[in-house]
Amino acid sequence: MPPGLNGLLLVDKPVGITSHDVVSRVRRLVGMTRVGHGGTLDPFASGVVVVAVGQATRVLQYVQHSDKRYLAHVVLGVETDSHDIEGEILARRAVTEWPSVSDVEQAASLFTGAIEQVPPRHSAIKIAGRKMYDLARAGVKVDVPSRSVNVYSIDVLSYDPPDLRIAVHCGKGTYIRSIARDIGSALGIGAYCHGLRRYVNGPFCLKDCWTLDDLDEAHQQARWSSIAIHPDAAIAHLDALVVDETGVAAWYHGRSIHVSTTRLVDDGALLRVYASDGRFLGVGRSNPPDIVQPKLVFSSQHGIEDE
Repeated sequence: MPPGLNGLLLVDKPVGITSHDVVSRVRRLVGMTRVGHGGTLDPFASGVVVVAVGQATRVLQYVQHSDKRYLAHVVLGVETDSHDIEGEILARRAVTEWPSVSDVEQAASLFTGAIEQVPPRHSAIKIAGRKMYDLARAGVKVDVPSRSVNVYSIDVLSYDPPDLRIAVHCGKGTYIRSIARDIGSALGIGAYCHGLRRYVNGPFCLKDCWTLDDLDEAHQQARWSSIAIHPDAAIAHLDALVVDETGVAAWYHGRSIHVSTTRLVDDGALLRVYASDGRFLGVGRSNPPDIVQPKLVFSSQHGIEDE
């Protein structure tokens, strides 16, 4: 990757490796240490992982907090300790009569909306400074606190007992493994997540992703400029503001900008901020009626290089 190029790489993570493995692979390819990702996928899951290089890592917070969409394969009648295919089987239920499709849909509807969800014990959430999956592996039993998440929809795509395939649209921090567990519990027969594929992460879709082999080839052909995405794509949903050179100078010194051509309405709203020549300056917070305060400032010395 050319020096000074800061951008996002969209990777289709395969099953069997961690999101950190993807970051490590990209780090080796680009020869840079400042690389991160915008949302963990478990090893058994595949799909969209947003990898950021250089200054683009600073917009990952917006990717991590964005909505996501998943396709999940749920197996009914079996429970595992991790609520996914990698866990140890806790129970197999002898189901004499499988729930109907309407029963399944009704059970799924219980876990949509603003809900309290209990994360899996085998997760990276920390309790008393230790990750829960480390505690679980050590045999330490802890009470897992629930947390508020938003699940916008759960749609049944197919149902051939014991196999259930669903599409889930959810907000940040939602565990699809927990949704599988809870649907099984509501049906009284248990369930676990057998397969999971993330096909949307914020504004980024699976169709725009590259495989790790693609990235290897791109590295060999020095094609990074045709693959890397400008960091502002992560915040394309925000309104844009263009400032003059006086505003640019103030921005780079961390000072608030007076906006004379636009009247700000929403107090605290975030804005994409650009110079008149198209340079991406960062993210600002509005303070009506005419003040924008810098929230995230991209360096003037190491800005984004465009083709």
